[in-house]
Amino acid sequence: MKKLFGSLPFRLILGILVGVLCGTVFTENVMKVVVTLQYIMGQLINFCVPLIIIGFIAPSITKLGANASRLLGVAVVIAYVSSICAAFMSMGAGYALIPHLSIDTSVAGLKELPGVVFQLDIPQIMSVMSALVLSVLLGLAATWTKSKRTIELLAEFQAIVLDIVSKIIIPVLPFYIATTFCNLSYEGMITRQLPAFLQIILIVMAGHYIWLAVLYLLAGAYSGKNPWEVLRHYGPAYLTAVGTMSSAATLAVALRCAGKSKVLREDMVSFGIPLFANIHLCGSVLTEVFFVMTISLLLYGALPSLGTMILFCLLLGIFAIGAPGVPGGTVMASLGLITGILLFDNAGTALMLAIFALQDSFGTACNVTGDGALTLMLTGYVEKHGIKDENLQSPIL
Repeated sequence: MKKLFGSLPFRLILGILVGVLCGTVFTENVMKVVVTLQYIMGQLINFCVPLIIIGFIAPSITKLGANASRLLGVAVVIAYVSSICAAFMSMGAGYALIPHLSIDTSVAGLKELPGVVFQLDIPQIMSVMSALVLSVLLGLAATWTKSKRTIELLAEFQAIVLDIVSKIIIPVLPFYIATTFCNLSYEGMITRQLPAFLQIILIVMAGHYIWLAVLYLLAGAYSGKNPWEVLRHYGPAYLTAVGTMSSAATLAVALRCAGKSKVLREDMVSFGIPLFANIHLCGSVLTEVFFVMTISLLLYGALPSLGTMILFCLLLGIFAIGAPGVPGGTVMASLGLITGILLFDNAGTALMLAIFALQDSFGTACNVTGDGALTLMLTGYVEKHGIKDENLQSPIL
């Protein structure tokens, strides 16, 4: 029994169930405390995200030596290709399925969450994108200059961040997820809004699983390794992503899950997982493409033209690379495309944001799980090109 309660997947599932049940019975005064706790825990987790990115990406780049620039380019290319291919698959499904769906667009009103009792702000030391760019530049510069002191300092910083992850972030996550689902249950989003869009959400989720299957099969075929040995460890990361709706907030758990795989190179886990968490958003891109096509038909009477959608998908893949790995990050980053290329008005944009929020957790879970497949591709790449692993042991376990 002690082993069961110590299992991260069990604690995450328990947090979801407890949160949903509590949200149905808690009074407004109790919810003030819940909202406040969620806010504080969210601030703490978000504060640690830039530290995790710097602590894992920069030291990993220094260990890649002369191959750092090449591997960074390979990672960006496969992340972009994954996103736009997922977008094109979604576009094809949209043209084939959306005209035949009967979707009720009316949504019931939600209860308003009470405000926080007190607001404890814990600002990040820098934005996620700034941390990502700093990690890349710092790692590359230390490699080019062969600065042993800086490389050793980055390795020590990685060990410090690892302790923060294992002793603070991981234990806090189940409680954070519980408060998130408690809020959703109290608002009525789970029981009231979801049925209105159940059809398209189920189709999009099926698309997530299809694309994940494609990614892992391709990764397995390219690397010559069993992709199931990666995928089977990703349960906790998937559940965490469902609860947090944030690739960045799920990063700590994703690192632990990938680190358990016997077929992933340890240096590729430390390098690839934090990087892909910020530039690989295949699930969110797939979702957004299907949803904008649905809304276009519902509000404006027609699906966008094929040329318009192809342009939208190609640009969306670029925007996804720079989108923050936070709830709604992809759709917020691409609002300019939605209004500028698809010509959505305020009503269309508002409806897009509302529908996207309903499934954001599952799109994020697809993003996070897909990172494992791309890391397997990187592992295959370095082994095919004879790039040695300079790590003596995994920093993740």
